[in-house]
Amino acid sequence: MMRTMTLRKLRASRRRGSSAASEDATGGTGSRDERKQRTRRALLDAALELMQGERSFSSVSLREVTRSAGVVPAAFYRHFSGMEELGLALVDDSFKTLRRSMREARAAALPATHLIRRSVETFLGYAHTHRHHFQFIAKERFGGSSVIRFAVRKEVHLFTSELATDLARFPLAGKISTEDLQMIAALVVQSVMMATEAFLDMAPNEPDDAAQLYQQTEKQLRLIFIGAQGWRSKPATRA
Repeated sequence: MMRTMTLRKLRASRRRGSSAASEDATGGTGSRDERKQRTRRALLDAALELMQGERSFSSVSLREVTRSAGVVPAAFYRHFSGMEELGLALVDDSFKTLRRSMREARAAALPATHLIRRSVETFLGYAHTHRHHFQFIAKERFGGSSVIRFAVRKEVHLFTSELATDLARFPLAGKISTEDLQMIAALVVQSVMMATEAFLDMAPNEPDDAAQLYQQTEKQLRLIFIGAQGWRSKPATRA
């Protein structure tokens, strides 16, 4: 009987050891939560890396992701229910920090022209340092999984709404309805998103092309706001 209990303890210990190894095949020390976060990050980064080139998210398999991350497939399910949930996490990961950075850029007490320039530099600079994230967004924005496509659309809408809220602080907003402010914000976001996609297609060693794109994008946004200054929203009609 003692021998049976000893064998059971030994097997349980091996299973715990195997589980820990599969959970943190990325190596390193730290608490269990820290190891879990490292594994989750490794899975997200592996998916982004596998989508380099012409591959879309839908063409990447779960086994490819786990193999690239250095974990067994069973460890994947401790973090995501499937590839679709991983894709949604990538969408959230791509926009969350960007929204915070853009809010900080718009909060600066700067003249309008300087504020536009700073916003363009912040957005495209973020795209440069998070190139893989934006390549993923550019590919999935109009194709691939409908669930991920709608998630991207939702994030873009949220980004647009936050910009419209910030625009309401400016003097020109007094003559423009909330609906029209949302439309102006949408024009700004679409212009910057198109500029980002053009930026991602550029070779990394072409600084002159990048500088020209920055100037062109800034000019487009200035034209939008010049037009907005002369815009007068129609008064709401009563039903």
